[in-house]
Amino acid sequence: MITKLPKWIMWGGALLALSAGCVNTIALMGFTTLSVSHVTGNVSLFATAIASLDMRSVLFIGATLLTFLIGAVLSGVIIGQTSLKLGKRYSLALCIEAVLLVLSYWLYQQENNIGQLTAAMACGLQNVMVATYSASAIRTTHLTGLTSDVGHAIGNWIAGRSIDKPKLTFQLIIWQCFCGGSVLGALLYSQFQYRALFLPITIVSTTAVLYSAMVQKLPERRQPVKI
Repeated sequence: MITKLPKWIMWGGALLALSAGCVNTIALMGFTTLSVSHVTGNVSLFATAIASLDMRSVLFIGATLLTFLIGAVLSGVIIGQTSLKLGKRYSLALCIEAVLLVLSYWLYQQENNIGQLTAAMACGLQNVMVATYSASAIRTTHLTGLTSDVGHAIGNWIAGRSIDKPKLTFQLIIWQCFCGGSVLGALLYSQFQYRALFLPITIVSTTAVLYSAMVQKLPERRQPVKI
């Protein structure tokens, strides 16, 4: 059970969820009309494309799914643990994500489908980067599991059972930030098209810089947080 949530986890998770919501909406509203942060829906579209023998869609959606996986693998290689703790590896992962988003912007501007793949890789990397905290899964690029967890907690509360209130609060923050980021992405895309990606690029880059500065100032806190 989470008894106290460190601010660096709360703020980091909130910012990254907002960024992911923004990126995913921009991808959906763009010329590819395909999600970059949601695997489940894309798998359904992939299966539909197979059933209809639409090989072009099979290849494109399959590549999107594969690059999300590659991003997750890359995150696992860089970070190398399942519990969140202060360390320089997160700065590196954030920097790589920022570079991938910059590439996505440039490629999307050229109407190059590879922009979809680099955006999906960035989302896969981020989703694993924020892995677990106090045995609680933390996902910042989609809401299906999170919504289920929130519903489960509310059900227990209605039934009069004790619930992990800090965990529920954090999950609701992530949910709201992803939703807010999605709204921002839609509004910005309608005005600026793919230049709307400058918002998530700025968020991820700034988070990398601030996190790196925090780690440098607090070397004694690089050990795993104990609950």
